[in-house]
Amino acid sequence: MTESPPAGRDLLEAVHSPEHVDRIERLAQRGGGSIDMETIVSEGSWVAACHAAGGAAALVDALMEGAAPTGASLHRPPGHHADATRAMGFCLFNNVAIAARHALDAHGLDRVLVFDWDVHHGNGTNDVFAEAPEVLFCSMHEWPLYPGTGPASDVGHGAGEGYTVNIPLQGQSGDPTWCSVVEHVVAPLAREFAPQLVLVSAGFDAHAEEQLATMIVSDAGFATMAGTVRRLGAELEVPVGVVLEGGYALDALARCVVGTLEVLTAAEPPPPPDLAVHPLAAEARERLA
Repeated sequence: MTESPPAGRDLLEAVHSPEHVDRIERLAQRGGGSIDMETIVSEGSWVAACHAAGGAAALVDALMEGAAPTGASLHRPPGHHADATRAMGFCLFNNVAIAARHALDAHGLDRVLVFDWDVHHGNGTNDVFAEAPEVLFCSMHEWPLYPGTGPASDVGHGAGEGYTVNIPLQGQSGDPTWCSVVEHVVAPLAREFAPQLVLVSAGFDAHAEEQLATMIVSDAGFATMAGTVRRLGAELEVPVGVVLEGGYALDALARCVVGTLEVLTAAEPPPPPDLAVHPLAAEARERLA
């Protein structure tokens, strides 16, 4: 475990506008304030947000330099709702987008997978890379739910059309749905894309103990999803990095983070699960075909 360096402006402004970065810094310097109903800046938020973004970038550096095949950046505030010009949904800077952009720019990668399993749609990451064929963005999320984005019809645009994959799921979905979508939809798409780096926007707020959504994923369900991602990385011989997003039922969050890290850092990937193709996964596969 290492302490992350804070992100400099070059990292932040590779994804965010200078005006947005200035706005967050000035608001913290004034002692903080509200950006919207969900997003509050305190006096310490600028430092915390810079460390969260810097930690995600440092994770990429460590992975690409061969320090380990897997790793995690476990910082708050989360990031996947922040777009290029706006903070929202508890998020000030988009940590995973900054990490992906850093991988492309600093390490010369051509293809990065960003897989978002937070219960809320990662609208900021979606929009940052909507025109970027070098990033395959896959998000599975409860629908309808905050922030109200992420329909299956949103597939990116311009040069990035087809490189945004949104998989909205019905409320009250649990392990059979979520694990099947990861194993039978996300993993095959990733194999076809052949990323050189896999980044997971790992929110744990689809857990059954959460109050901000209605999903019923268990500890074992998150471990199973992590296992699919771990096998994918091993199969493709590429590193896997986890960037913490949501998760507000603290006991469940702690257990699931530990369970995910245990799977990612085990000596060998777990064997594939005996997992039927869920009807929603089959529907997503047919649509994406």
